Parts: sequence; C-alpha cells; structure tokens
Amino acid sequence: MESITRLFDHQKANALRVKQCSVKERKAKLRKLRMSIQAHEQEIYAALKADLRKSEFESAVFEVNVIYAEIKFALENLQEWMEPLRAYSNKVNMMTRNRILYEAKGVCLIISPWNYPFQLTMSPLVSAIAAGNCCILKPSELSPETSKVMGKIIKSTYEENEVALIEGDAGVATELLSKPFDHIFFTGSTRIGKVVMKAAAANLSTVTLELGGKSPVIIDEQVNLKKAAEKIAWGKWANAGQTCIAPDYILVPTKLKEEFIRLVKASIEKLYLQENKQLNKEDYGRIISERHYNRLKELTEEAIQKGGKAELGGTFTETDLTIAPTILSGVSEESRIMKEEIFGPILPVKTYENIQEAIDYINAHDKPLALYIFSSSKKTVRTILKKTSSGGVCVNDVLIHLTNPYIPFGGAGASGMGGSHGFFGFKAFSHERGIMYQSRFVGFGKLIYPPYKGKGWVMRVIRKVM
Repeated sequence: MESITRLFDHQKANALRVKQCSVKERKAKLRKLRMSIQAHEQEIYAALKADLRKSEFESAVFEVNVIYAEIKFALENLQEWMEPLRAYSNKVNMMTRNRILYEAKGVCLIISPWNYPFQLTMSPLVSAIAAGNCCILKPSELSPETSKVMGKIIKSTYEENEVALIEGDAGVATELLSKPFDHIFFTGSTRIGKVVMKAAAANLSTVTLELGGKSPVIIDEQVNLKKAAEKIAWGKWANAGQTCIAPDYILVPTKLKEEFIRLVKASIEKLYLQENKQLNKEDYGRIISERHYNRLKELTEEAIQKGGKAELGGTFTETDLTIAPTILSGVSEESRIMKEEIFGPILPVKTYENIQEAIDYINAHDKPLALYIFSSSKKTVRTILKKTSSGGVCVNDVLIHLTNPYIPFGGAGASGMGGSHGFFGFKAFSHERGIMYQSRFVGFGKLIYPPYKGKGWVMRVIRKVM
C-alpha cells in the first residue's frame, strides 16, 4: 500500500531528529498527549461502551487512569532513565571509563488488541515516546469506535512523521509487518505472535511480544478462601473475562472445592447481579464479536458434552453477545477449553490432592503469562515459585501486579517475551549502547600488537588478570 510506504519513509527520515530530542522536549510530548486524552476522555468512555459495553467506571480504572499513571511515572523518572549509566571496567581495561547509553531504536510499530483497546495502544506509545522513537500504531479493527477516538487524539497531538495511527484489517497489519521497523511491539494471541515474530525476523526487527496463555490459580489449603473467591471473581469477570491475565482455570484442593464454588457464586451475585438476580449489564461487559461469542459457546458446550458440569451460568444471549458468568467443574482434559486460552467469562475448576500435583499440572503446559497463588504459607509460596515458571506472579491477589511500574510486565515462552511499563517499557524501545572511553594510559597497549614472536608471556599475564 503506497500510503503505508510513504508514511514509513517519512518517519524513517525523521527518526534521527526525534532521537535527539532532549528530556525537556520528550516530557513536553508526553504532557501534550495527556492533555489530549483529557480533552477526549468522555469520547473514550463512549467508544469503549460502544465496542465492549464497558461501564465508565471500569473504563476509567482499567483503561484511562492506567495511562495517566504511566505518563506521570515517565515524567518523574525520564531524566534519570536518559542519563548515561556508569559501568565497571575489568582488569584488562582498568584505566577506561565505561557508560551505557539508552538511545532510541528508531521507527517502531505498535499492534494492539481489542480487549483493552485504549490502554494497550497508549501504554507502549508512552514508553516509545519517552525513549525518543517515531511510531506507527495499528489498533484492532474489532474495536472501531475506540480506534476512531485514538486516531483523533494522535492526529491532534503529533505530526504524522513522528506518530501516526492507521486503521484497517489484517491486510493492513500484514503490509505494515513487511516494513523494516526497528522495533515491533505486539499485544495479542500466541498464534498471531508467531506470525509477527516470523515477519520481524525477515527484517531483523527486535520484538516485544505480550501474548496470553492459560493463567492458572493455585489455591492452597492454608488460605482465606472467602477473600480469595472474591478477588478471583473480580479478576476473572472484569471485562467479561476478556483479559490476557485473567485467571483461566482454578487448581483447588479437593476438600475445598465445594466451599470455593459456593463462595465464588456469592461473590458473583454481589458484584454482577441486581436485586432481582438478573445480570447487571451496566457493570458487566459483552463479548467483542459474534465470532468470539460462538467460539466461547462451542467451548462450553463441548466441555459439558464431555462430562463437565455447569456449577453456575452457562447461559448465552446472542442478541447482545452476552455470556453470563460461568463456572465449570469436572471438565475433561480432552476438552478444548482445557487446551486453549479461554479469554471469556468461563472458569473451569480443577481439583488436586497435593501441591506437587498442582505444580506438575502447570509444568506440563506452556508457560503462562501470569500465575496466581493464594496461600498464607510462605513455605508453600516459595516452593511454587521455585518449581514453576511464568511471565509474572501475583500472590494473594489477581491482576494487580500489572499496575506496579517498578516491576516488569511480560511473558515467558509461549506467553511472550520482553518487558513493559515504567523503565522496562522505556528499555524495550531503547538500544543499550555500550561506550568505552580509553585513557591516556593505555594498559597493555601495544604489547598486544604484532609482531607476536616472543610475546607468549603477554598472553600468560592477560589470562591471569582477565
């Protein structure tokens, strides 16, 4: 597509100028973005309502306020991030001075998904701007109203040779991926993540992949079960379960299963049902599209056909793409719902007899994006952390680790690679450039230059000091 090529070339020509922007200039760009978001805030809420039936409160908490916090953190820390970092010298180069400079990668592509369309587009953009890059944004075509508002925000804030937003379907994304971007930041499914990584490899573009997977919850015997149930109910059914780090399935001791299900039911009733026991659709979202709705319905029906039991929910309303909060038990391991990322408001509950059995089950599958542990036993938590691997971990809560900019957020293996948020986002969009300043006192100096005859002693000395 000629327009994409033209845009990419314009940003490529402008990248060096943008890279050289001072701390003051980059901060001004972030403040301008914040002001534009504030000016369009009500439009953002209306768009999210149209695309996903998100309430204004949920949109503020999960989408807009997260970006305000990301901008604030970058403004407070950007000066420090951009300072050259002192590095040690080894004995061979003991007279040198060494620094690590974080410099912009250049022209970056951000491909974002539909489930949190505003947050997952703007968050990496904040990091990219802070790091001094040019950017092209490609949001999902499944959340068109939010994409339109974001397009207005970007157009009113930046020249297109620095930051631009392009709407379109998979064909547009494919065309963008053919360009030699300096970095690609993709958030989405593992399947499409593989496509992105393959395309990036053709141009040797670096990548950050924020993918998904089946994020498990381990409930230990030593636990406040009521608090755990309420937290899980909130984290699972926020955004109608369409959250990449939502609890995907529960591992609970057999003797606690019935009580846990009872407490989750009570939490759902408190959080999402009206007094007449009907679903409160003002606070509970809908499924993004008919295709995803049908996929989730098929997963649920197949799980029940293969012996699973709907402990709650299992009701589907096609007219407004609503799936009620659903809890399944006794689900066969052969069911698709235990093999695929659910990404919807359906929660399988699986039992175990001892903690090692739960650990073995997790390790038999791909590394998840998040692992949740509910336990009052520090020993049990340490054991699980030592014997498992995941992108991130949250102990005695769900989702909230995403909100701390002092720790990296990202996946491992099939759930992604690279970190984001705070300094880790800044670092993702930066090249770590090592710089060595040689001293007037050169150390070994010309002793390592040819001719080499008779210099065996030099090598022996170097081996001792290295």
